[in-house]
Amino acid sequence: MKFLKMTLLATAMLASLSAVAADPIKIGMSGPFTGGSAPMGVSMRDGAKLAVADINAKGGVLGRPLQLIERDDEAKNERGVQVSQELINKEKVVATIGFANTGVALASQRFYQEAKIPVMNSVATGSVITHQFVAPEYKDNYVFRTSANDTIQSAMIVDEAITKRKFTKVAILADSTNYGQLGREDLEKALSTKGIKPVAVEKYNIKDVDMTAQLLKAKQGGAQVVLTYGIGPELAQIANGMEKLNWHVPIIGSWPLSMGNFIDNAGKNGDGARMPQTFIQDGNTPKRKAFIEAYQKAYKVDRMPSAVSAAQGYDSVYLLAAAIKQAGTTDGVKVREALESLKDKVDGVVTTYDKPFSHDDHEAIEPDLVHMGEVKNGRILLAK
Repeated sequence: MKFLKMTLLATAMLASLSAVAADPIKIGMSGPFTGGSAPMGVSMRDGAKLAVADINAKGGVLGRPLQLIERDDEAKNERGVQVSQELINKEKVVATIGFANTGVALASQRFYQEAKIPVMNSVATGSVITHQFVAPEYKDNYVFRTSANDTIQSAMIVDEAITKRKFTKVAILADSTNYGQLGREDLEKALSTKGIKPVAVEKYNIKDVDMTAQLLKAKQGGAQVVLTYGIGPELAQIANGMEKLNWHVPIIGSWPLSMGNFIDNAGKNGDGARMPQTFIQDGNTPKRKAFIEAYQKAYKVDRMPSAVSAAQGYDSVYLLAAAIKQAGTTDGVKVREALESLKDKVDGVVTTYDKPFSHDDHEAIEPDLVHMGEVKNGRILLAK
């Protein structure tokens, strides 16, 4: 009897040690953690880390802890390609959350597609991202998204400018990246449905600090509003350039107008800028309040560098965890199938996801989940 008790105790101890030592489920985290796009990438990563900590505190998934494998893609296409191959081939990730930049996503996600490993775009919004690998050429698509695509955003921007505010003369300023130019195309398509042709369509490069030439063409064309597609630092140069020209017309653009480095660099010149948002740093539900407070406490900040990115990164982890749990395995094919047929609702901070994906629709965000935000006194508020 004593021997039996000792054997049972030893077995229990081994089982306990086995659970503690269970191999982690590796999830890649690829984004720009340095440079002008860093507010997006860092916020996405930090939001995801909060979700991982929450899930692991409750026992992980399939009895295994989640582990984020972080890589800085520097917002560079070639670096994104390198990172993707490293995460797949060396780190053996079962899925990846990432891509804040449309160009990086389009250059990099093909490696996940080939490896049959799901990738969750949490920030990049280019409309073509989830359509890069679709039928009839591809039977299955491993690219998913939890951000508002540019088809949704461009329609909202145009509706705000033309329908709600009755402007008839618009100018478009977009950066020269894939993101800016694809977004500019979406804007022009949306404007055409309203019978509007821009009085000026101007391009600028990343790190440009003088937008005078582009702004003068817009002003001389009689533009009543400037529509933008770019990221924070250059968007601030647009706002500051308009002030230098003593030209005060509204700025309405894509979601990066909410980035911390736009708000801080533009200062009072950024007040009134409007942009589509899936999440605003406002604790108007218990879930959102808890998320915001956890973020502030963990990272010692008051205002999130990019609240949208943080929320979407957080929700992406929970969606992947739900899919792995439902699949009962980390096999990429099974996880993709589970994402496309999630049985249980997933409680996120952007929304509660109820069957967010199907085999032919990998967009979690629908138009009714996106609202117009406005810069006011260094914060993003819900536009009225």
